[in-house]
Amino acid sequence: MNDLSPHAKGLLITTLGVLVLTPDSLLIRLVSADAWTLTFWRGVLYAFGMSVGVAVMFGHRAREQFLSMGRAGLLIGAIFGIGKVTFIVSITNTTAANTLFIVSTSPLFAAILGWLLLREPVARRTWLAIGFALLGIGVIASEGFDEGRVIGNVAALLTALVLGASFVLARRYRERNVIPAMALSGLISALLVLPLASPFSVAASDVAALAAMGLVVLPLSFGLIFIGPRYIPAPEVSLVLLLEAVLGPYWVWLALGEAPGGRTLVGGTIVLATLAVHSAMRLTGGRQRAVAAATSEN
Repeated sequence: MNDLSPHAKGLLITTLGVLVLTPDSLLIRLVSADAWTLTFWRGVLYAFGMSVGVAVMFGHRAREQFLSMGRAGLLIGAIFGIGKVTFIVSITNTTAANTLFIVSTSPLFAAILGWLLLREPVARRTWLAIGFALLGIGVIASEGFDEGRVIGNVAALLTALVLGASFVLARRYRERNVIPAMALSGLISALLVLPLASPFSVAASDVAALAAMGLVVLPLSFGLIFIGPRYIPAPEVSLVLLLEAVLGPYWVWLALGEAPGGRTLVGGTIVLATLAVHSAMRLTGGRQRAVAAATSEN
């Protein structure tokens, strides 16, 4: 990986994180506990899993990593913790496809917030990619929107806003290690729903799905995804995250029979094609600039 450019490294890390995240919606569907209890254990286990990850990565310096988060880490943790709650509210009140496709509007929020807060210019191709990706998402959502509920759809939109803001903040404070803030976000989400949850009512059949979700899928995926903004702009991180909107519903379909329709397939193809073209253009442009720089030095 040392031979890769910073952008290629960020793209690879983010893509791996998103691929690990794709079974998350299926695991949520497999848990029979109510939404608040699910959110509580999801947050607690995620916080524990991320904390173990920090301990493994930094050894005796793990405590220092948590203490050095500062206000930036607290802010990212709080915002992302709220997003974890709104995501569960959404996916338990509408279809998995609707939730994931609406959440995929996060690139738009990331681009706007990045421009407003960081004065970070957004390349024309990225705006075009966002537009085409949202077109694909619109095609998908048009098929099943009537089956969803207002609460679930609004919660998904709030999650998209939170996710975009989190990526922008992670890039703003990229000199800091934000992984401890991810552990904090799990704890915050658990505390937010504790008054409504019944932690000791979880069925034995739910333990495996909760453990896989909280100890493996979420810590590993978001640990990788939030490293991405160190190397690539927040809108591009959010753009790669669109892969979950396409692949996540298919896991649910394969396991539970919640089948995507024809328009979902068409929209998914648009999103995947957009991601492939945008990534290829960005990588090609990066190589051309590197060659031009090397040539000018000689």
